[in-house]
Amino acid sequence: MQPFPHHRLRVFPLSERRSLTRVEDILIHPDSPPAPLSDTATAQVACAAAAIRSARERGASVILIYGAHLLRNGAALILDRLMSNSWVTHLATNGAGSIHDWEYAWLGRSTEKVEDNVESGTFGTWDETGRNLHLALLAGGIEGRGYGMSVGRFIVEDGCTLPPPEGLATMVSHFPADPLAPAAVELLAAMHRHGLGAGRHEVVHRWKHASIFATAYRHGVPLTVHPGVGYDIVSCHPMFNGAAIGRAAEIDFKQFAGAVDQLDHGVVLNIGSAIMGPQVFEKSLSCVHNLRHQDGRPNVSGHSIYVVDLQDGGGWDWTRGEPPKSNAAYYLRFCKSYSRMGGTMQYVQADNAAFVHALWKSLSV
Repeated sequence: MQPFPHHRLRVFPLSERRSLTRVEDILIHPDSPPAPLSDTATAQVACAAAAIRSARERGASVILIYGAHLLRNGAALILDRLMSNSWVTHLATNGAGSIHDWEYAWLGRSTEKVEDNVESGTFGTWDETGRNLHLALLAGGIEGRGYGMSVGRFIVEDGCTLPPPEGLATMVSHFPADPLAPAAVELLAAMHRHGLGAGRHEVVHRWKHASIFATAYRHGVPLTVHPGVGYDIVSCHPMFNGAAIGRAAEIDFKQFAGAVDQLDHGVVLNIGSAIMGPQVFEKSLSCVHNLRHQDGRPNVSGHSIYVVDLQDGGGWDWTRGEPPKSNAAYYLRFCKSYSRMGGTMQYVQADNAAFVHALWKSLSV
């Protein structure tokens, strides 16, 4: 069977897409009153705020793992406040989180109607999204940057500069063992294949204030991206490059594990990430424990985990441990995974933006 001919994919201007959300409609001002939460969730917010204060006093990590809906629900300005006040030391998201973030920053609009556009063969086939995210990763790759930093810098600096092809070819031929040589090969091939010229590629982002990636880059707060190859709409573009995506994600995974190694008595906020968050966290924690055991150091301990989602939690108190299989809560896989990661875990059934907003209000008092 022949591989799918990606080069034949037809892509369209992003401005032609019927986008379902606009920056002007979604952004929540941090000083506005938060949406109401249940009494239980309100108490859990207070608990989380206290844990974060304690963690920062100790110099421990506060890791915020989020799904794309937190951005789409308008929490970018609230996260700006959390980062600028050093309440959050590391952010992590999935591939969709980066895609919506870039689209808001560049176009001021994002999201599409999946069922209609899949049927018409246009879902995800938006030229600027696939082209510019790949451009950011390819340019970042030859400087050893990960996914999050590459995209954040691309937005803040309104594009990137590509080196001359001759320099890339020289690097590959003279220094094939250089860790950056594979990235140079991918960039060189993309430049030839997709007509990317050397020099400045200007991409003006008029809505930077709506970008979590740009904010993280400006504040110097690490933001890592943990995508799945083939998961995201950049796969629907002729420039789709699993090597560039994977290389950037590898760098970010190692950076995330470094944050986990600083998690003793720290805090993990998993907000709206049912798959990526728990899966990446458990592998990172295992890697950290592997090295700690070699070095004679104890496992990560004393950390608090708050899993936030709208799904009914089954009424189970996860601080008591794992529920029996007869309880529906047992099948909340994301809760079960985190409950096995040491420390203490609470499940907060709440709107993600409302939770973050209330958390900021509690911390800013």
